[in-house]
Amino acid sequence: MEFESNVGGRDRLVRAALAVVLTIVAIRSLRGGNRTVGLLAGVGALGLGFNAVTCFCGLNRVLGVDTARE
Repeated sequence: MEFESNVGGRDRLVRAALAVVLTIVAIRSLRGGNRTVGLLAGVGALGLGFNAVTCFCGLNRVLGVDTARE
């Protein structure tokens, strides 16, 4: 599957950093017994990690935002 790049530069770095932070929140929440927060943080981490790795964001495409050209 091939996506047209629409995430780049600072936006990509911020998404990767947020994915790491949300991963930590998810692990701590799940270990602490708070499954709702853990699962939501985990899903968010997966989404942002996908965006950072593939340089593609579906929401950016729908809204017409392209930070890859900055």
